[in-house]
Amino acid sequence: MTGKTLIDCHVHLAALPDGDNGCYISPKMLKSPLFRFLLWKHQLPPDKPREANQKYLDDLLGELRASRHVQKAVLLGMDGVYDQNGRLDQAHTDFLINNDYVMKTARAYPNEFLAGVSINPQRRDAVEEVHRCAEAGATLVKVLPNAQQFNPADPHYKAFYRALAERKLPFLSHVGYEFSLIGKDQSVGDPERLRVALDEGATVIAAHACSYGLILFEKFLPTLRDFVKRYPHFYADISALTLPNRLRMLLHLRRYPEIQERLLFGTDYPLSVFHIAAWGRVAFSTLRKMIRTKNRFDRQVEVCHGLNLSFRSLGDVLAHSAANTKH
Repeated sequence: MTGKTLIDCHVHLAALPDGDNGCYISPKMLKSPLFRFLLWKHQLPPDKPREANQKYLDDLLGELRASRHVQKAVLLGMDGVYDQNGRLDQAHTDFLINNDYVMKTARAYPNEFLAGVSINPQRRDAVEEVHRCAEAGATLVKVLPNAQQFNPADPHYKAFYRALAERKLPFLSHVGYEFSLIGKDQSVGDPERLRVALDEGATVIAAHACSYGLILFEKFLPTLRDFVKRYPHFYADISALTLPNRLRMLLHLRRYPEIQERLLFGTDYPLSVFHIAAWGRVAFSTLRKMIRTKNRFDRQVEVCHGLNLSFRSLGDVLAHSAANTKH
């Protein structure tokens, strides 16, 4: 794929609460080593939230605009945890990036950003929120079941999945183990739990190409192959596959051209993109090019192409969603 045509479907919008952006970070999360590292790495002043939020955006915009391959990024929000009555459970929510903030940011930079809202299907107004966000121009809905404490296979969520199908909003779900947010029930990261959404006709994008995320073995590969065969409206993104704990899946995928047809480009920005997977597997000149590519969006392209892993852009899915969505 040549030229600046790609959409990165997996870019996190990070934001500190500033009093009116509707975002929230728990005290526990603020003290976590990962969050402190993020603040340090991006030189974000935690005591000046508005300044920090603008700097994060400016850094992201700078890197995106400098990319040779990637034209746009889907900014991902993060919904909270909801109780049995469907009300926000702030005591168990570590991190919340408000949908209105995501959509407002995407509208402010229409040439660079698309809105990836986050809707926990456990919330009382989940279906209404799908329609509200669709009307406001959202591109997809992102969830992280491990941290948002819900089971995607719960049949109570069928109406939610049908609303996504009706609105042709792809459902991007985290798959595998989750490290960055304080751990909860890791079993809900099993992609098998996404079958209900697929059966209800929603276009599903499994994050991280269904990699397990614990280095040892890729136990979800059979599910990934089955879904590709069974559901024409199933996709997986390649975000975070260069991380040491997920690169085994990256190497596996080179042997499955039928899966590569369903892979979508993504990075998991602001996480780093590594070139370890290419060591000893590509020509030295190719490796040197990867190492010299400092832009994370471009390095993701270089590493995957260098390893003969092909992928598509989210734009292809959006263009063909009408044909691929079952009613």
